[in-house]
Amino acid sequence: MWRESKKTFKSRQTFPVNNISAVRLGRQSDGLKKNTEEHVEGRCFSILFNGRRKNLDLMASSEEEAKRWVRSLEKLISSLNNLNRQQTTEHWIFSCLRKADKNKDDKLCQSEVKSFLQMINIELDDDYAEMLFKKCDKSKSGYLAGEEIEYFYNLLTHREEIDVIYGEYAKTMGFMSPRNLLDFLMKEQREKATLADAEKIIEKYEPDEHAKAKKLLSKDGFLMFLHNPEAMILNPDHKEVYQDMEQPLNHYFISSSHNTYLMEDQLKGPSDTEAYVRALLKGCRCVELDCWDGSDDEPVIYHGYTLTSKILFKDVIKAIKEYAFKASDYPVILSLENHCSVEQQSVMAQHMSSILGNALVTTPLGDGMPTNFPSPEELKGKFLIKGKRLNKLEDSFTDAAAEAENTDVTEEEDSNNEDEQEEKKSKKNLKLAKELSNMVIYCKSVHFHGFEDARKNQSFYEMASFKEGKAMNLAEESANAYICHNVEKLSRIYPAGSRTDSSNYNPVPLWNAGCQIVALNFQTVCTEMDVNQGRFLVNGKSGYILKPAYMRDGATEFDPITLTRGEWLQHKVLHIMIISGQQLPKVKKKISSIVDPLVKVQIYGVPADVAEKEISPVWNNGFNPTWNENLQFDVYVPELALVRFLIEDHDSMSYNEFVGQFTLPFNSLQMGYRHVPLLNKNGDLLPSAGLFVHIMVVDAE
Repeated sequence: MWRESKKTFKSRQTFPVNNISAVRLGRQSDGLKKNTEEHVEGRCFSILFNGRRKNLDLMASSEEEAKRWVRSLEKLISSLNNLNRQQTTEHWIFSCLRKADKNKDDKLCQSEVKSFLQMINIELDDDYAEMLFKKCDKSKSGYLAGEEIEYFYNLLTHREEIDVIYGEYAKTMGFMSPRNLLDFLMKEQREKATLADAEKIIEKYEPDEHAKAKKLLSKDGFLMFLHNPEAMILNPDHKEVYQDMEQPLNHYFISSSHNTYLMEDQLKGPSDTEAYVRALLKGCRCVELDCWDGSDDEPVIYHGYTLTSKILFKDVIKAIKEYAFKASDYPVILSLENHCSVEQQSVMAQHMSSILGNALVTTPLGDGMPTNFPSPEELKGKFLIKGKRLNKLEDSFTDAAAEAENTDVTEEEDSNNEDEQEEKKSKKNLKLAKELSNMVIYCKSVHFHGFEDARKNQSFYEMASFKEGKAMNLAEESANAYICHNVEKLSRIYPAGSRTDSSNYNPVPLWNAGCQIVALNFQTVCTEMDVNQGRFLVNGKSGYILKPAYMRDGATEFDPITLTRGEWLQHKVLHIMIISGQQLPKVKKKISSIVDPLVKVQIYGVPADVAEKEISPVWNNGFNPTWNENLQFDVYVPELALVRFLIEDHDSMSYNEFVGQFTLPFNSLQMGYRHVPLLNKNGDLLPSAGLFVHIMVVDAE
């Protein structure tokens, strides 16, 4: 590929295709909107990257050329994404081999082999490296070439632990017959399989045509099978939407974002429509819009009274409209924090109405005054507005629809002062435009004055927003009352204003209290976001997870803190053997730095279940470390528990550094020998890295 630019390039002019997350045709980025005219729309395109790297905005010399670029890049990305595990690993190893071959003669001398080993994250002592080299250098030429490199690769990637498991079940002429494979599936993997299932697996995964013809599974075929997504740790049935989506909206945990417009921190970070696109593509279903008066009567979005940049309200609504339902069909809630004058509120209402059209819910579903929320299923493809409303929804069904002329309401989000007294002073009256008020149907913002008051005076659609500190106190001191409140109403939690770096709180105690809209800073890379991603990993990544039955019952006695007896108590014992790791990434860029990986397993859930255990590090090997260590956990409320596998690079002098992690719901674990995929800090898949484990869940005695 070729491009020209007036800029003097840095020395590195390339980037790997697998760093690209998407390619978009047209003036879709804020940079292109600001710096180009409408008539060049068809010539512009943007390349977006995984992680925090800025977009690359480009303009081709013709519309046809721009289309060719976009088509070609999309084809490359798609080919890479469709490689199977084996191909991904080989692709990665060959690219390292290419880099190691310094003089590009398609041969590796001993020093090039050493640098290759460092690239793939292994530090071997010189004697052992020399012995390995000599073993592979069959031609005694002092170089490895062709088949010698292949032999070297096979020695490196040979997995003893797979030999052992395979050897135990390969009872037919040194291969696995369908009957042998069925034994493995039923005994080890605890799967309800049939002989026909075993035959299908051999047909699909056996690479050797001779073995396949005889219905036999070789060791390579067995490894291919273990690497396929269906056989990995996450139950494949849970990858699709498998929960009942016909329950009222407030019976679900809803993936929710705070300050969605920010790319970084909330003092001086850039605001960008791209931040909404990223959150929506990650399955987020509740986004926040901080609206302020802008110039030319156009409302803007930014973090008020700070140096964060401003974006047009209408551009945000356009971006939301385009990307809302790409990752999930289920409804998106637009949480408005409204600081605009009545005039610009009318403009907001016009933009939402004209851009979102009939996807915007502006009247209750069905006939007459509703008594409960519609379900996610009924609201598919719809937008709900959360904000202030002048009157009760009931009033629009009576003759009193003349409506109170009073347009004063208090501003919804309290100020960022931690002090309650200060907060009271900072509430100011805000006038509300009728057009905007009328768009608020199922999510009317009100202040919270205690559970008793809410039960007596609040309608089901009236919801409070709680700052994290207040919410945490309620979740600890009145957990059962909070759960009962959330059986009837929605609750939204947002981070304290003191988190100027946009850090996050732990969402788990708030889910345990039945809170649905636990809003996190999606733009921040952290453990809390990993846990959020793990919670919403299942049910088709739809952004909606059905709460357990005992959290949807108004008479429930469930309390996550005291844990009295009840249907929620299903004491299980989780046995995990951490066997080995594969192709762990380097933490530092330096070629000579090799990771010393250690594994931690963390349980998140009710306080009685929270636990963390770690196993000792393996020194100087991130390529194929082996541990073979056992861990055991008691889990009392499995329906609310999450399991997180974390790999760190051990450092005796300072903090361990993050290598990769994977989090999933406890009830979505598959038993037996399983590969665990690993995600990087940004929550993106590390293409060839993984953990190999054995999982067993048994009922406690």
